[in-house]
Amino acid sequence: MAGKRKNNPAGSTNSYRGDVLRVLGALKVATTDQIQRIGAPHLTFRHADKPTPSKQKQARTASHTGALSDMRKHGLSENGGATETGDALRNLTLKGLEAASYELNRPVTEMGSTARGAGSSGASHPMAVNETVIALLRPKPNMARLADDPAEVREAAQAAVDGPDGIGTIASYWTEVPLPATGTWNTPGKGGAQADLVLTAPQDGVPLLFIEVDNCHETAEELAAKLEKYARFLRRKVKDTDGRERPMWRTRWSAPATVSGDATYPPVLLVFNRIGERNPNRTIPRLMELTRHLWQGQRRKGFHDYDGCIPIIATGLKNLSQHGPTGPVFLRFGRDHMEPLREALGNPHREAAEARAREETARAQREYQAKVQRAAQEQAAKQAAEREARRPACAGCGAKFTDERWKAAQATDWGTPKDSHPHLCDACKAVAVTSAVPTPGRQKEHQDEHQEPLPEWAHDEFMRFPRRPRCTECKAAFTDERWKAVNRTGWGPVPLEARPTLCGDCDQQYDTDIEQAWPGATRQEPEQDQEQPVPKQKAPGWLSRLRG
Repeated sequence: MAGKRKNNPAGSTNSYRGDVLRVLGALKVATTDQIQRIGAPHLTFRHADKPTPSKQKQARTASHTGALSDMRKHGLSENGGATETGDALRNLTLKGLEAASYELNRPVTEMGSTARGAGSSGASHPMAVNETVIALLRPKPNMARLADDPAEVREAAQAAVDGPDGIGTIASYWTEVPLPATGTWNTPGKGGAQADLVLTAPQDGVPLLFIEVDNCHETAEELAAKLEKYARFLRRKVKDTDGRERPMWRTRWSAPATVSGDATYPPVLLVFNRIGERNPNRTIPRLMELTRHLWQGQRRKGFHDYDGCIPIIATGLKNLSQHGPTGPVFLRFGRDHMEPLREALGNPHREAAEARAREETARAQREYQAKVQRAAQEQAAKQAAEREARRPACAGCGAKFTDERWKAAQATDWGTPKDSHPHLCDACKAVAVTSAVPTPGRQKEHQDEHQEPLPEWAHDEFMRFPRRPRCTECKAAFTDERWKAVNRTGWGPVPLEARPTLCGDCDQQYDTDIEQAWPGATRQEPEQDQEQPVPKQKAPGWLSRLRG
C-alpha cells in the first residue's frame, strides 16, 4: 500500500485514471464534472444527501479529481484554464494522448491536438460540444456499484437505467476532426471544414454523423458557408489502395453505400446552444433557403430521392439534453415536423414505398408460382389420363394391368427375359403357367431348369415330342407306351395314331363314346400306302425299231 501511495499520492485507481484517459482522449478538454458524468455516472446518485449542490459536486468528483492529480504528477494531464463558471479545465499532454490511444483503440495520428490554451477564453464552445456528447450518449449508471447504497439512491439510478438509451460509447465520438477539401488527412489544405464532432455508431443505427455545435454567434450565411465546405469535402474523390477512385471520406470511415435506401452523403447535425445573440428560430429558415441545393431531393412516386444530397438536421441543445436522441426534437431540412434522430436520418417514405414494392413483387411471384404449379398439375393430370387410356387390360379377366405388370409385359431391354404371357395380368398368368400343356408340334419356349430324362427307347429314335406329353382331355401325363406310340416316325409303313393328343384311356373312351353315339360305327384306321406294281413301259416306236 505504501508503494501504491508513493506512485499515486492522491490514491487514485486504475479504473478512474482510465475514465480520465478515455474522456479526455475523445473530448480533448473537459471539466472534472463532465469526466465523472461520462466515466462513472453512478456517482451522480450516490452523494445526493449532501446539503448543497456544490458539496454534492465536490463529493461525486473527488475520485476523478484525485486521478487527475496523480496523472498530472506523471505528466499525462495538465490544467487548461477555467470555464466562465469557474470550473477547472483539464486536458492531456502528448504523453497522455498516446496513453489514451490505447484506451480508445485509436491510432495516435488520429488523436488530434492537446487542446492546450482552450480555456483561455472560457472554452464555451468546447463545453457545448461536451454537453452535446453527454446528451447523445446518455451514460447509464452501473447498478452493481450501487448494491450497498440506500434504497432511494438505487431507485433514482434505476430510473435513469430504464430511461431511453443513448447512442454509442465515448469511443464512438471524435472531436475537432479535419475534413480536407485539399491536402491530406494529416496536413489538410485550405477550403476544407473541421467537424466539431464525428459520431460512428453503426450498432445503434448511426453509421456516420457529422455534428456542428453553434452557440448562436454565427449568422445563417456563415453556417451556409461551412456547409458548402462540407459539400466540397464529401464530393472529393481520391484513389484507394486498390487503385480505384472513391469518396475520400470512405477511405477513413466505414459506412454503407445507402444509409436509408439512398446513395446519399453522410448527414450533418446542427446543434444550437442558445447563449449568443442569434435566434435559431430565425436562423434555421434562412439557412434552409441558402442550402436548398445541398439537401433538396428529387420527387419520385411516393417519396423523395436524395442521391447526391446532404441530409441536414437541426436541434437545440436544451431539448436534446432533456429528451435525448430518441425524442422528437430533430427537424430535417425539407420536412415540416419534428422527429427522433434515427427517423430524421432516414427516408421513411422511400422505405415504405420500397416495402410496398417488395410486397407487390413477392405477391406477383407467389401468383406466378401458383399459376405454374396449377399448369404443372393440369399437365400431370392430362398425362396421367393419357397413360391410363393406354394401360392394357388382361385378355383373360379384363382387369387393368398394374404399373409393375405393365412394365414387365413390355420389357425390351437387353438381358431382360421376354414375358411368356404379355397379354395376361399377374393372376391370370399364374393360372396359365400352372395349367400350361405342351401341344404336338410346338414346345414351350422356356423349359424348366430340371427336365424329365428321356426313356431308354428314345435315345436312338427321332422324337416328335421330346418332352412327355399330357393329355389334352384329362391333363394326365402319357405313359411310356403311349408316349412311344404317338412318337411313331420313320421311313416305311409306320401307322400313325389317330388322336396323338389323348392318353390311352381317353383314346379308348373316345371310341366308346363314338360307339354309344353311333351304334355300328367302326373305327377307321389310317390308310396305309400299299405298294402298287409298276407297269412295264413300252419303248417308243423308233426305239423299238432300233432294237429290232
